[in-house]
Amino acid sequence: VSTQSTGLLLLFRKEMETLLDVLETPFHVIRLPNVRLRIPSIPQPSPFVVFSFLFLSYFLVMSGIIYDIIVEPPSIGSSNEGGAVKPIVFLQYRINGQFIIEGLAAGFLFITGGLGFIILDRANQKYTSDRNRYLLLIAGILCVLVSYNLCLSFLRIKIPGYLQY
Repeated sequence: VSTQSTGLLLLFRKEMETLLDVLETPFHVIRLPNVRLRIPSIPQPSPFVVFSFLFLSYFLVMSGIIYDIIVEPPSIGSSNEGGAVKPIVFLQYRINGQFIIEGLAAGFLFITGGLGFIILDRANQKYTSDRNRYLLLIAGILCVLVSYNLCLSFLRIKIPGYLQY
């Protein structure tokens, strides 16, 4: 068995050498130019630019931009009650469906809550004065609470009777 596998390896090696000779043939006839390519240097973005890009992408994903692209829902709904057309912002009784404006409003609330946590983190820095620390704490807590309560009220509008006992 060992002599047979050795013979197969030698045959494989011989075939590979033949293939390499065929592939190298054009380079014996044609001389390659001596070209020095410079790789362009791209400056490193500042931390704020990276943060802004990530925050914007977070807003778009939380707003349901992927759902909006795939399903193509209307920007706002309408109902015809009593002969008058009323605009509808929330697609009721469908937790997995949305109008575009509903998704943008929810994404804005998620961004506001995230910004509140970032402000709370800024309040915890080392060299922040006491006055600024209290202002940042109040602003951060206010952003988080307002965002949370508005998200819950949006959910109660979307699903009437949600968390009602």
